[in-house]
Amino acid sequence: MANELTKKEQDLVSTIKDNNINDVIKPLMKEVHLFDSFVAGTTYLDDTTVLEAIKVGDWLFLQREENKFDSNAIMIFTEDKRKIGYVPEKDNLIFARLMDAGKILKARINDITMKGSFKQISVGIYLVDF
Repeated sequence: MANELTKKEQDLVSTIKDNNINDVIKPLMKEVHLFDSFVAGTTYLDDTTVLEAIKVGDWLFLQREENKFDSNAIMIFTEDKRKIGYVPEKDNLIFARLMDAGKILKARINDITMKGSFKQISVGIYLVDF
């Protein structure tokens, strides 16, 4: 019969071997919304052209940073590794602890608003869960 379903027996090892590991893990991932915040420090960027390239809905990546002003500093950057700012110091303690414990966090742009000559970027912060 042409519309019959057939079950293909395949173990996890052969599935990984036959595919890219990201193709295997990605369907198992989900993003858990933790908090809404904004991007701090955009006025101190060396290359402000990155602010023209981002748009609502873009995923951003978070990375802990050694910083003499803030021991919990978390840098926010684009997919092509261009820095756009930081998680605000008032919001970063819990996220820094999660990241230090090995958790993966990322952000998604919710809104971009012009406030005079300043561009305010609102983001949602998500835990990547497997």
